Amino acid sequence: MRPPLPRLHAVTDERIARRADLDDLARELATGGGADLALHARGHTLSGLEHYELAERLRLYAPTLLFINDRLDIALAVGAAGVQLTDRGLSPEAARRLEPTWWIGASVHGLAEAEAAQAGGADYLLVGPVFPTATHPGRAPLGLEGLREVVTLGLPVIAIGGVTARNAREVRVAGAHGAAGIRALWDATEPAAAARQMLEALWKSS
Repeated sequence: MRPPLPRLHAVTDERIARRADLDDLARELATGGGADLALHARGHTLSGLEHYELAERLRLYAPTLLFINDRLDIALAVGAAGVQLTDRGLSPEAARRLEPTWWIGASVHGLAEAEAAQAGGADYLLVGPVFPTATHPGRAPLGLEGLREVVTLGLPVIAIGGVTARNAREVRVAGAHGAAGIRALWDATEPAAAARQMLEALWKSS
């Protein structure tokens, strides 16, 4: 039996994956998020070895769940709880044949992509950017209305892109199951407090 889908997802990028204090940050986030936090090992330009080593480090912080973005071979090797897919890789249906107990998510940027991911068998959707974000400066944000459109499909939605403790309640009210962050969590002055505050905002609107 797989565990519930966490409300909060802390996603790495290449810069974060290579930080000297990564372990300290992950430990702090795990303290603040507990079992309602997923740590995502992600980095588009990481080598296979770097990605694997990142996953190995992040899987140590129980009771958080480990999700692997893109690299299903690494997810199998480290016993990840979930995977996050893009349209450049395997379909959710194919991923499920590798490991039926995974949470299988799809990254989407609008309703049409979300509908395709749902038809392909995704368990949940990572939707964004919802708000303006430095991670994707050239991409127009969906806004809360665009988020609501995807929510109507009925799959659990994790909102990403400019989501912070100050606006997390808005995405929850719009129907999202939870939220994901990169800078808002990993770059926080106090990561444990940042995780707690975001989760409080998400749960208060439940």
